[in-house]
Amino acid sequence: MKFAEMPYKRPDLASVLADCEALTRKIRAAATAEELLALYREENACLAHYRTAQVLANIHYTQDTRDAAWSAEQDWFDENGPAVASAEAKIAKALLENPHAKALEEAFGARVLPTLKNRVLSMDERVIPLQKEENALTSAYQKLYGGALVELDGKQLTIPQLSLYKQSLDRAVRRAAYEAEASYFDAHREEFDTLYDKLVKNRNEQARILGYRDYSELSYIRMNRIGYGPREVAAFRAEVAAQVVPMLKDMMAMRAERTGIAHPMFWDSALAFADGSPTPHGSYDELMAGARRMYHELSPETGEFIDFMMDNEMFDVMSRPGKMSGGYEEIIPDHKAPFIFANWNGTAGDVDVLTHECGHAFESYLAARTDLPEELQCPGMESAEIHSMSMEFLTAPWHHLFFGPDTDKYELFHAEDNFVFLPYGCMVDEFQHIAYQQPDLTPEQRNRVWLDLEKKYRPWNDFGDLPFYSRGAGWQRQLHIYECPFYYIDYCLATVVALQFFTASLRDHADAWQRYLRLTRLAGTTPYTELVESAGLQVPFAAGSLTALSHTIHDWIKEHQI
Repeated sequence: MKFAEMPYKRPDLASVLADCEALTRKIRAAATAEELLALYREENACLAHYRTAQVLANIHYTQDTRDAAWSAEQDWFDENGPAVASAEAKIAKALLENPHAKALEEAFGARVLPTLKNRVLSMDERVIPLQKEENALTSAYQKLYGGALVELDGKQLTIPQLSLYKQSLDRAVRRAAYEAEASYFDAHREEFDTLYDKLVKNRNEQARILGYRDYSELSYIRMNRIGYGPREVAAFRAEVAAQVVPMLKDMMAMRAERTGIAHPMFWDSALAFADGSPTPHGSYDELMAGARRMYHELSPETGEFIDFMMDNEMFDVMSRPGKMSGGYEEIIPDHKAPFIFANWNGTAGDVDVLTHECGHAFESYLAARTDLPEELQCPGMESAEIHSMSMEFLTAPWHHLFFGPDTDKYELFHAEDNFVFLPYGCMVDEFQHIAYQQPDLTPEQRNRVWLDLEKKYRPWNDFGDLPFYSRGAGWQRQLHIYECPFYYIDYCLATVVALQFFTASLRDHADAWQRYLRLTRLAGTTPYTELVESAGLQVPFAAGSLTALSHTIHDWIKEHQI
């Protein structure tokens, strides 16, 4: 079924909650392991119908945040979603307390019981009013950001559409693009600051009610991190600062020499080559045709997947006014259909986001066609991002379909971009830990924290007198900080694995793909550390775990200068 043909009906909340209550009673009374397993599957199927409506409403809303009808549907889920989450937590508690709970682990793997436990620990009826408020605040941020239009080059442009101008060969144009972006955030400075103040205080209050010190502690439960915690993540950030940042200083010097800019400023950061950054060659139809060919030649599994996606029109990737910024993939459970949302803007990032979101979608497509309960079809987000970020590298033999003679430039640019992302992602994570652990910081103090972290993780950045960025407010354009706090480190944990797949593919692409496919087929049955090890790769928490990889990536970049 094509996406446009998928029917939408707002759920009957009373009916959903009644079904959840009935399932809770049945689970408490389940007398055998077989009965408990059947009820767990029944719960997943029941809630899949609710989630289908929720996903459809969210997709339509983000496609045009100005649409009043879909905005109303999003508001409904913002208002009523917490009650459903509370009901799910009661079901999880009943499952865990049943004497046959061990049967779930035996049937579905090591993640199922910790996942249920985290569901219980992260939810309570007392926080429902706060969650409603939190949902409304994040939707307000989406509207504020998604509604951004700025003046440049005689045009009204969205924030994503500025990316092409940020890569201009004309330095004045690059600066003007950043200033145009800054003008919107500065004009709405008080709104962005107020929204974040409210979100921090709201989430910290939820944490306090649930028995946690602050939201930075609760977030590890909410993000369903299994087998590691804040200590391991802090150690990882320290490894990035110690091992990756020095290599990147050298890489940035190489880039400065390559571009001919003696003293690069922040508005030069998107320019990677003196003759311009690589850009995709071809129209939308030509690029999508290249994607179909690429996935058909990569493997039979990906060929089947891409045909399903294209034949059912499960892509919305062009930027336009009113459309929410960023990109995502969502599985529509009842239809076993992944949907890909993006904002193409004519830059190399268009191909990045295509292969990235197709990595998510491919895993969703495979998992939806297994007998796994819906809850276990996707792993934790740090693991899910392995699928997406590794796919960016494993499709390298076909990148020429998108970049033609600029393929070598793209390969270098892409490797550099992923390497330089690691400290940025760690910076976002550390900033959030500070923001929630010190909730009374003023907006100016938070901005100072961000600038201090810039010196630690990206010392090569010079903002000069650039509006918005020079006062340390650049973090406000990172939507994850508002919408899904503490998610961003997942990209870093996955990037380290993706870079390992990259180096493995350079040695033996066929073997690397088979290892990736085996990892992907594990879906949500295995925690992050075990998932990484299943592919014969290194978990990045130990001291020195990034040393060899950092040197390998640095040396490859040095050898492939153009």
